[in-house]
Amino acid sequence: MRHPHLVTLTATTFVTWTGQRITAVALPLVALDQTGDAWTTGLVGGFAGLPLLTSGWWGRRLRAHLVSGRALAAVLAVQVLGLMLVPVAAATVGVGAVVLCATGLVTGATSALLSPAQRALTADLAELPGNGPDVGAKALAWQDLAHRVSMIFAPALGAWLLVAWGAEPLLWWEAAAVALAAVAMLTVPSVSAVSAASRLERGASRVEPVETEPGLDTLDRREPAELREEEAPSLRSVLRGEPELAVGLALAGVGGVTWFAFALGLALLGVELDRPGELIAAGMAGYGAATVGVSFVVPLVVHRVPRIPAIITSWVVFGLAYLALPMAAPDLLAVGVVSAVGGLAMPFGIAALNALIVERTTGAGRRTAFTAETVLHAGGASLGLLAGGGLIGAFGAGPVLVVTGGFQVLACVAAVLWLRARRRSARVRRTGHPRDLYV
Repeated sequence: MRHPHLVTLTATTFVTWTGQRITAVALPLVALDQTGDAWTTGLVGGFAGLPLLTSGWWGRRLRAHLVSGRALAAVLAVQVLGLMLVPVAAATVGVGAVVLCATGLVTGATSALLSPAQRALTADLAELPGNGPDVGAKALAWQDLAHRVSMIFAPALGAWLLVAWGAEPLLWWEAAAVALAAVAMLTVPSVSAVSAASRLERGASRVEPVETEPGLDTLDRREPAELREEEAPSLRSVLRGEPELAVGLALAGVGGVTWFAFALGLALLGVELDRPGELIAAGMAGYGAATVGVSFVVPLVVHRVPRIPAIITSWVVFGLAYLALPMAAPDLLAVGVVSAVGGLAMPFGIAALNALIVERTTGAGRRTAFTAETVLHAGGASLGLLAGGGLIGAFGAGPVLVVTGGFQVLACVAAVLWLRARRRSARVRRTGHPRDLYV
């Protein structure tokens, strides 16, 4: 990426995701040490999911203002305050359930706003004159790589720093890193600011004649229509006439809800097979290594990736991996290989969905689409994890893996059939003659 602002946005993505994963290592230990109750260790994560699931409602008006680096820096500053609640309380009044819930709500709310707004701003800046047609998709693919790299090394780094520094100092350092990311974000302008500067350089500031008083012809400088603040549209209005985008978002939601079968299923399957911790370690290592490796390639070829085929293929492959995992266990190498195969296609599917959002939406509609992607996938994962333990306890890890894998594959088949029906119907309306169309 040659655009410095896109580099800044990618770097802040890396910093914030790394901080979140390190915090996930330190916070449960601080909670346990301060409260002495094991049940409090999950309060931060649990309460962080609440604002994410409801952000489509409470964040709708706020999203209209998150169109510049300065606005995103303000969100990061609030996140810093949320992160500081726990170490400040630990050093003063002590950490209790109320503090843990509060920090979860603050950090969850800021994350729910930040992620889609940052991706939307990346896409907007990439569309400025002078950038190629696929810069936005490539920039988002690099951000996905930063996310995945943090997934691999951040937990191990957090564990090492935990031993070297202790949990509370680690939280202070994490808050400081996010504060630095906020400072860096201040350098990223809004699209309107860049466009205005470009017009001034060309000496082509737009002037519109406006009659201010009856009988008087005067001139009033107006902001171009495309730069005026837009009201955030509903998701339904964004998806109207965009069945492919609707399919991509729906499959992301299905993948999020069924994620628990991989994360919890492998862990509990290892217990059932008397290999506790080993299966989930092998599966996560294989999946993580494959997705990170492929993510280095995706930004270079994303402009050649067909959107809907890549999205559907990625979820089909991952669903088939779910089906194969019970047969691969308890062989650790086989579990690692199957998980790696499942992860190989995933970065292509995510990059294709992000590219589809960039290509089919603009402005406030784009922010709505990215928010829907975040809520459906991450929020779906939270809901799946809430119910997943009970399902696995009732039916066993192996059967749940098989059922969730089959459900993902069937969802993809249903998506293909629905898209074909929509396209055939559109063809009939235009020409009056049905014709087979293929995805």
